[in-house]
Amino acid sequence: MMTPEQARAALLVGLLACAGLLIANPVEPAMNAAILFDDVVDQRIEEESVGLSRRSNLVLRIRHDDGGLLTSDLDRVQALMMLEQEALDGSNPDTAWEAEDIRFDHIQTPFNLWSEAFASRNRSLAEASIWADVLQPTLEEGWCGNGSTPEEQSAFEATLLMLPGNANPGVACPAFAGADATQPPAATELIWMVWLDSDEEEADWGALEDWAAKVSENTEFEVTPVGVNMMFSKARDDANEDLAKVIFPSVILLGAMLIIGLRDLRTAAATLGGVVLVISAELGALSALGHTFSVIDGIAIPIIMGVTVDGAFWYCRSSRDRDEVRRMLFIAMMTTVAAVSLALFSPIRAQRSMAMVMIVGIILGWLVTRTLLEPYYLRRRAESMMDVDASEILPSHPAMTWAWPVALLLLCSIAVSSPAGVAVLNIDEFLPEDDPAIAEMDELQSNYVLASSTIAWIVVDVEGDSAEDLENLRDFQRQLGHHPSVIRLDSGLYRVPMVIGIPMEDNLGAGATIDGVALDDEGSLMVEDARLRWDGVTTGVAIAVLIDGENTDAALDFTSDVNALLDENGLQGEVGGDLPVGAEIARAFEEARVTQILLAGTAIFLVTWLVLGQPERAARIAIGTIAVGAAVDGMSGFLGGRGIFSAPAVLLGMGFAADYLAHASAEHAPTRSDTAARWWSALTSISVFVLLGFATFPPARDSGQLLTISILFSVLLATCLSLTRLVELKDPGPASPPPTSIEDA
Repeated sequence: MMTPEQARAALLVGLLACAGLLIANPVEPAMNAAILFDDVVDQRIEEESVGLSRRSNLVLRIRHDDGGLLTSDLDRVQALMMLEQEALDGSNPDTAWEAEDIRFDHIQTPFNLWSEAFASRNRSLAEASIWADVLQPTLEEGWCGNGSTPEEQSAFEATLLMLPGNANPGVACPAFAGADATQPPAATELIWMVWLDSDEEEADWGALEDWAAKVSENTEFEVTPVGVNMMFSKARDDANEDLAKVIFPSVILLGAMLIIGLRDLRTAAATLGGVVLVISAELGALSALGHTFSVIDGIAIPIIMGVTVDGAFWYCRSSRDRDEVRRMLFIAMMTTVAAVSLALFSPIRAQRSMAMVMIVGIILGWLVTRTLLEPYYLRRRAESMMDVDASEILPSHPAMTWAWPVALLLLCSIAVSSPAGVAVLNIDEFLPEDDPAIAEMDELQSNYVLASSTIAWIVVDVEGDSAEDLENLRDFQRQLGHHPSVIRLDSGLYRVPMVIGIPMEDNLGAGATIDGVALDDEGSLMVEDARLRWDGVTTGVAIAVLIDGENTDAALDFTSDVNALLDENGLQGEVGGDLPVGAEIARAFEEARVTQILLAGTAIFLVTWLVLGQPERAARIAIGTIAVGAAVDGMSGFLGGRGIFSAPAVLLGMGFAADYLAHASAEHAPTRSDTAARWWSALTSISVFVLLGFATFPPARDSGQLLTISILFSVLLATCLSLTRLVELKDPGPASPPPTSIEDA
């Protein structure tokens, strides 16, 4: 049987060992759509796709150094075709890819589809010396006529998607005003779609920026990575930079607040050391266990710092004895964990990850305070004569009984009067409003159809050898093309809905199957082979649909309508994609946020009742936490920050409220020392959260602001409750002994 000293030594060695794991397993936060939420459609595509373009597609914007025409200059077109080949095979050191563990999977440019279109007429773009070599004899209808080959139709689509809207399509579609079948498409810029492959599950796509900078320096072209995935990469870099700027000042400020509040340099240093040990041990252990950290998880670090220091003030500054402080800190830990644990059931992966990091940190912080630091706190308190007179009770007045109900009423009024609505989960949530990347993205979306749209993926369960399934699927795709949310390319002669899946040609022949037509089809701009296969057997088909990327309501309607269309056609399937899934999550959060607050309050009530064995006291604490949670949620609406990542702040605010209310509702008349301990604990936490509120990374900034507000609401409400309790306990009588289980805790 271990002695307490041996147990403390073992815990300390274990924590130090976990912290040491950081050396071999450094934390490398990731940031992309897959980190934020789970998309079952995307996961299935990743596991079963035959030739689908993966989510990690990136976009390159290409201009010439002189800003002149690009696509109508054949020399420049052929130079770009050569650049594409060199990027794939690495034959030219000046343009070769250098990043380890990441490589080009494939590149889609308008030029390779143009080459295939010309080749379908026995003309070679690569061998042409002037444009007339491939444009003569003239193709009167260009690539968008009724008599165009499938390769020409793909080239037409690529021209409209990958060249800006003000480009002259030329031979791509002479039906357009000002276009001519004798001229090539004319534009001063264009975009390439790039797919990268990596040995890592969460690769750093920022390596594409290094390659683009190298190519820009060594060639006549200006190559710039753009698009949503690069914005995620920028958001990750901004968040990491923000965290580095916040953490060290937070440690300094935290230390200063501890020194001032505890009035003991050595105790402040020991507390700060415990905080650093908790965070280092947690990060080292989780990293070694393979946990994928997102940049959102970094927000939990200042939170853990603020929560872990509370025990120092209650042990050293309050009038409570050791056993009372133990009970208070145990209740505080349990109620905070109970509130935050609801986020573990969130459909949002980033929320689950952040909640787990917070819960582990909060439990470790309590464990370190309870086992490692408690003996030191008690010894320093005795040595420095910090014991206070427990009879130093605050003055009371009957009017103080109104403090508690009035405070609850004010908090509820904030919740009731706050504006409704939840921000949709998209990249704009992770960059400041004035970030140049957002302006660049807006410009890109205004110029390119491909950039202004987003891909909705529809997975349909089918059998690859079934002719009936092929016909049903083709009927489904035709009906899908009529949906108002689907982007259409208008050639002037016909409109092409951007529904990309199984080939829709009429000459497939009798008895054709999905496997048969997929093998004969050469693919399209975004889909090489739409089939999903498992163990060599076709299990489904994935259909890519381009929809409006700015209209979230339309995305929700699209998802609902597609599910209804699947049912009408007797098909089984699911809808995925960043915007449809993000919009659905936002709507579900909007509908469930009040329920979540009530569930958190219920969890706190049950935990408090179980620990204290006093249902009346547990109910009072739960009511206060619900009021604080509703008020913090309301403040997020006033601040314009109510979104997916305000939910953890609301839950954590309820945990703080339960913490302070548990202190204030104890069977112990409040003293000046207790009030000082409560407020110093709150102010120390606020000092960290205020710094977090100055971050430029929006989720961190919003969390810092909401946590600051939640601490203020919680400590004010707890103070009001303590004043009420002061009147109630004026003649309290003997207090019942606490449950023995709490002593064991």
